[in-house]
Amino acid sequence: MTRYALAVDLKKCVGCKACVVACKAENEVPDGVFRLTTYEVEKGSFPEVDTELRHDQCRHCETAPCVSVCPTKASYTDDEGLVRIDYSKCIGCKACMVACPYDARFINPEGGYADKCTYCIHRVKEGKEPACVNTCPTGARVFGDLDNPDSEIRKSMRNNRVSAPKEEAGTNPKFYYLNKELEEVRA
Repeated sequence: MTRYALAVDLKKCVGCKACVVACKAENEVPDGVFRLTTYEVEKGSFPEVDTELRHDQCRHCETAPCVSVCPTKASYTDDEGLVRIDYSKCIGCKACMVACPYDARFINPEGGYADKCTYCIHRVKEGKEPACVNTCPTGARVFGDLDNPDSEIRKSMRNNRVSAPKEEAGTNPKFYYLNKELEEVRA
């Protein structure tokens, strides 16, 4: 079995938001909603101010609360370990949105169903990287199979400080920050 994961190296991310634009274009995400967002966290006070960029998107958790609360089983974990949504089964009840500790889901305004990042599984199945990884000009985003010791994500995790957002939630997310320095303010 494959266990896909994504990591963002916070020392390399420059906040250009190319990942956000690529995601919207690749997945035809409607105006006003996002599968991926990037924001800046500030700490300190003038003149000692520091900033760090953070990224919100689905973490494709191994213990995904969104899956367990879905009344129609529209939310599920696929064979690659990714949390997916069967849009034809989704009734838009928002239970998954409430259950997600990362605030990573939204209701698609055009379809009325829950939506979120898919790690561009349609691209991955074609041997390509997710759009956000492919477009990153600094190489801050890394994707791959956690079970493959030679994958780029495993190499990156071996060579950098690794942290998972909201580890206390117990979801075992497959999304990591590399080289995080500041206290986490949001997911």
